[in-house]
Amino acid sequence: MTTADAGPAAAAAAYAGLRRQDPELADVVLGELERQSSSLQLIAAENFTSEAVLAALGSPLANKYAEGYPGARHHGGCELVDVAERIATDRAKALFGADHANVQPHSGSAAVLAAYAALLRPGDTVLAMGLPYGGHLTHGSPANFSGRWFDFVGYGLDPETGLIDYEEVRALARTHRPKAIVCGSIAYPRHIDYAAFRAVADDVGAHLIADAAHPVGLVAGGAAPNPVPYADVVCATTHKVLRGPRGGMILCRRELAERVDRAVFPFTQGGAQMHTIAAKAVAFGEAATPAFTAYAHQVVANARVLAQALAGEGFDISTGGTDTHLILADPAPQGVSAAVARGRLAAAGLVLDTCALPHGGAADVTVGDGRGLRLGTAAVTTQGMGEGEMARIAALFAGAVREEAKVRDAVREMAGRFPPYPSAGRGRSAPA
Repeated sequence: MTTADAGPAAAAAAYAGLRRQDPELADVVLGELERQSSSLQLIAAENFTSEAVLAALGSPLANKYAEGYPGARHHGGCELVDVAERIATDRAKALFGADHANVQPHSGSAAVLAAYAALLRPGDTVLAMGLPYGGHLTHGSPANFSGRWFDFVGYGLDPETGLIDYEEVRALARTHRPKAIVCGSIAYPRHIDYAAFRAVADDVGAHLIADAAHPVGLVAGGAAPNPVPYADVVCATTHKVLRGPRGGMILCRRELAERVDRAVFPFTQGGAQMHTIAAKAVAFGEAATPAFTAYAHQVVANARVLAQALAGEGFDISTGGTDTHLILADPAPQGVSAAVARGRLAAAGLVLDTCALPHGGAADVTVGDGRGLRLGTAAVTTQGMGEGEMARIAALFAGAVREEAKVRDAVREMAGRFPPYPSAGRGRSAPA
């Protein structure tokens, strides 16, 4: 059996075993495969991993308890998982040019929590993008640990352009003297000027934390600026455009390595998930290839075409376009709210999120109550779609919002031509 064959074969065996052992859960798993295969996944934070990543996730490494770090575990029998973690950290450092990498965080939020724990104390002031403008929950939401433990000050976006006003960031930093500044967003479609944020942080003596959960995959493929040379700590997810397993990682300067590692374990987490770390290693290896570089640039090219086509269909596109995989669209010119539009799109098999808009209000802070639509091109690009398909998606998108007939059938037909896992079959007809 070749390495390329291992993923599908392992998946087929897993499906067959699950069917025999637990047919109720098998229906859920295979039903989800059918959903992913018969609709278009436009959620900006989602992607399809490779079969090799899935194989690592389902490997015997899932059985191993490994509290601690390579060479210093609290459990025996960690010789091989130590190798897996060292491979992952070495590949992450090489991929992003970082002094140090910690690949144990279970999620992007866990990575941010550890970064705060490494650099801050409860009650410290932190400057970050405000939630109504696209800041993440970990950037000061009162419902999140960040808003309860730290004093967050939010910077916004220019209401006309939707862009970061770096002079406003500097003015707020000089007024509030934060201990740390966070640059990053879940809904900012343009490149962030990390050098400008570094200058502000240096001006007020603050740490700079880059939350690069969304653009880090583009960074890996050379399609977005790298925050590593500028930030003291970079937090990221390993899914999204990076196309790895769901999880997080932290990159940092050499002098902060021990503080970051201790903040991850034992301060915020227990045992590392070694199957996930191995899957991260696989994804980092894939991201270092010319094929991934081409993929990352295609993601951006697709997003730009899709944004332009949606504008042509009458949607208001935030910032007038995108530099990344991410697009913010306002459906108000269509005479519907974002919530209504999202429901119609979902019914047609176009899966995406609502989000805050730069000119929105406090209501946008509530999850699911955003005034705009957030969509991305990472997953459909993984499926092999190009600019021509983006124009077609825009037409289907507009048709779904306008409740035109037969959109669902057209979406299903398009998705069928680009299956995410061709060797796995479709839904309940997947390998037995």
